Amino acid sequence: MHRTLSIVTVLSLSACIAAPPATAPQTASPELRIQAAELERRAAQFELQLMERDSVIESLNARLDEALQEVVGAMGKLQSLTSRAEAASAMAEADVALQSITSSGRDSPESRQGLRLMQLSAGEFKRKNFGGALYLANQAKAAARAHLLAGGRLGNMRSGETPFAVPVKLQVSARANVRNGPGTNFAVSFTTESSSTLSGLSYLGDWIRVTNDAGNEGWILRSLVLRRVDTSR
Repeated sequence: MHRTLSIVTVLSLSACIAAPPATAPQTASPELRIQAAELERRAAQFELQLMERDSVIESLNARLDEALQEVVGAMGKLQSLTSRAEAASAMAEADVALQSITSSGRDSPESRQGLRLMQLSAGEFKRKNFGGALYLANQAKAAARAHLLAGGRLGNMRSGETPFAVPVKLQVSARANVRNGPGTNFAVSFTTESSSTLSGLSYLGDWIRVTNDAGNEGWILRSLVLRRVDTSR
């Protein structure tokens, strides 16, 4: 028994002596640096896709709330001359918006939906369901606005540019320059203050194409904005 323990002890000491001393950490190889950069790029892209997904969910919820409010309002309306005039006015506004889209030659799911809603609205108007016609006309106008934000403004897309499914509500984290293109070498289009709100239309690398409430458009670095959560509902 004692002999066995002695042999084990000798072998353990020999292993310790033979073990090479710990070496200092070496600088990461070029391959590892390339892999790390690729992981960072993918993480940034996933973050943008997550922002888009959250905005789609938020937009769908907002549309559902709006639709419920419109339906309840339409059900409470009397089929009077007043509601008839209101429906006719909303239909005219929606028709003008959709005609401008059609004349531009730019097609999108939003524009097709708007045209279909207008057809349904006209049918309800002929049946003297003015409340239903008003609701459908308002939905057609909303579809036209969505087209102008998401598709109509992106007629000259750059190579590699990816549009968001719906405009993404953004909040500026610090005073920033919005440029004419996705890079610091482009001229400044306009300047936005901290906490200002923007609508993200698409992205290319680390840059997001945005527009403000005044209709000005440009590109801003992704690191300068956060997704704005709507707390009004």
